[in-house]
Amino acid sequence: MNEELVLHVDHLFEIASSNCAWLKIVSEIFGCEVVALDSGIAIKGSADDVHKAETVISAMDKILGKKEQLDLLSVRYLCLLENENRLSDFMADEDPVILTTPSGRSVRAKTLGQRVYVDAMSKNDVVICKGPAGSGKTFLGVAMAVLALRNRSVSRIILTRPAVEAGEKLGYLPGDIEEKVDPYMRPIYDALLELMGREAFERNLERGIIEVSPLAYMRGRNLDDSFILLDEAQNTTIEQMMMFLTRMGMNSRVCVCGDTTQIDLPSGYPNGLDDAMRVLRDISGISTVSLQETDIVRNPLVQKIIMAYNARERRRS
Repeated sequence: MNEELVLHVDHLFEIASSNCAWLKIVSEIFGCEVVALDSGIAIKGSADDVHKAETVISAMDKILGKKEQLDLLSVRYLCLLENENRLSDFMADEDPVILTTPSGRSVRAKTLGQRVYVDAMSKNDVVICKGPAGSGKTFLGVAMAVLALRNRSVSRIILTRPAVEAGEKLGYLPGDIEEKVDPYMRPIYDALLELMGREAFERNLERGIIEVSPLAYMRGRNLDDSFILLDEAQNTTIEQMMMFLTRMGMNSRVCVCGDTTQIDLPSGYPNGLDDAMRVLRDISGISTVSLQETDIVRNPLVQKIIMAYNARERRRS
């Protein structure tokens, strides 16, 4: 039996803008008719579908009321949560701003999985996270490092990743060590430029407050009073991961992140990321986090691409 209602919202213009693209997503996912009127938003369909659409649109209105960012991907995520009966959990908790960029953008966790990740970094000295491309694992890790530096919880940020393509032998590349490792660090540089601004980033880099080093150069060091971020950790060997984690000194925090669907190690080599998550998961002070396809916050096509590849792998298995 069909049901029809007109939902009155405070931000009708924003919700109905862009040719009602957001409402079309709600209509498509829940299989009901959703139309913007002068007086509100009309929803028509089965009672269950109308209720779901109403709940999502009310959530959209609440998010806009808090001046938070809303886009097509966010709307799809809200619909997904409602289908999984998790939207009320998402809306019940406040999502605090991690920091504000020089351009005025508020950086915050956008999904339930990202909230778990950020919370883990707030409460633990070591966090090991794996997740698909676009799930925010590197960007949020860098954001928490910048926050720790701003709050003077640490005195420097150390960024590292394995340079698998060069076999960790970077000597033949031109320039000093920073220039040699630069091609491998671009994703982290991009995040730092956005979070700190070019002037602050370059100043801190020159002063050594931000340090960039390939993983091979970490051996033998003792890193005190630092936020240490290891990116692309799926390309570490077990020995490299153990070496890296034991560099941690006093008053230091470590974030390890990677994507185990993008391993570049030679076939047959077990990767250090999966191994560390298994071996260290029950140790107090260490948190392991797994982000999912639903935590992807890039272009919606990225999520679809990754889901298609994962579905193929499951069929092969």
